[in-house]
Amino acid sequence: MQRVSLVDDDRSLLTSLSTLLENEGMQVDTYTDPVSALGSMRRNPPDLAVVDMQMPRMDGLEFLNKFQKDAVTPVVILSEQESEIEEVMALRMGAEDYLRKPVTPQILVERLRTCARRRDETRNGRRYDKMLPVISRGPLEVNPNTYVVRWKGKTVNLTSKEFKLLQALAEKPEHVRSREQLLDMMYSDGIFFEDRIIDSHIKRIRRKIREIDPTFDAIETIYGVGYKIRLFND
Repeated sequence: MQRVSLVDDDRSLLTSLSTLLENEGMQVDTYTDPVSALGSMRRNPPDLAVVDMQMPRMDGLEFLNKFQKDAVTPVVILSEQESEIEEVMALRMGAEDYLRKPVTPQILVERLRTCARRRDETRNGRRYDKMLPVISRGPLEVNPNTYVVRWKGKTVNLTSKEFKLLQALAEKPEHVRSREQLLDMMYSDGIFFEDRIIDSHIKRIRRKIREIDPTFDAIETIYGVGYKIRLFND
């Protein structure tokens, strides 16, 4: 059973969404205060989270930024605003999805199911008729069967999209991938995003690995083109 956290100051919406998701077989925790929600979800991260953008004390972007420093829970942002800039910022900061209110119940359920599948792949590993080979590039290890990344033997907590991006680079070291190519690999569902969102994902990957190794510089920027990963001797 997937456990979902709903964070919204609209109590009536929380009631209707929690009823909907519980009917779909999900366990639901609801919060009207984002500050208390942040503390609770840090202590006991849910499988999925749905967070409102416009809340008192802490908006959705601030919540997303603080929460995802410590967790890899997929977060879906809900917003009443028709703001492309806000949507791009949320996605760049690591949101799995961004939906505008009023959201169609079935759409929300399907988006959460998609997030749940990604979460299950990360947590339990994909099941294949044939296991995929682990990518080993010197101190870097990328396991496409379990979605686990290790740098110098230490696990790096990446989101599913960050994993796919690093995997694409690690598969062909010294091969330059354009932003457009990487975007197609990460978002294969036909949704359009600006290619500069790749830059934000790269920054997050670098930051997370540098928390383990401050000297990490294996991902190189090819200005005006894209990115590549250095070739290590195995």
